[in-house]
Amino acid sequence: MSVTLAQASSIVDATLKKARELKQMPQTVVVLDTGGHLVCAKREDGSGIIRFEVAVGKAYGALGMGWGSRTMMERAAQNPNFLTAIAAASGGRLVPNPGGVLIRGSDNRVLGAIGISGDTGDNDEIIAVAGIEAAGLKADPGGTKK
Repeated sequence: MSVTLAQASSIVDATLKKARELKQMPQTVVVLDTGGHLVCAKREDGSGIIRFEVAVGKAYGALGMGWGSRTMMERAAQNPNFLTAIAAASGGRLVPNPGGVLIRGSDNRVLGAIGISGDTGDNDEIIAVAGIEAAGLKADPGGTKK
């Protein structure tokens, strides 16, 4: 089972609403299903032209590794060669920055992932979590500090 279009749309809209409440930089938000396919995306006016690719890379990395991008960053800090290897294995599609958050259902199964690019990685992650939770789903940004 994967995230539905209705769920993905709700997540994206709630995420952008939170970004405006926090007065963040213009955002690009994508939601991918469990197969890494795009379900929904929105780009705010003024968001940089490469932000879509970065957002997809964050979501793709979370799905590809099975953990939120926060865990990827922690592991990369412990073993920099790890990051180099997974970046090469993904053909450069993976972006290991905060803002790639797994979307989990009530049974804890992964339904997809959100990727956000526009502000700092930490700020991107904050609004990703808010968007997922607003849709009644569980956010999993990874990392040891949850």
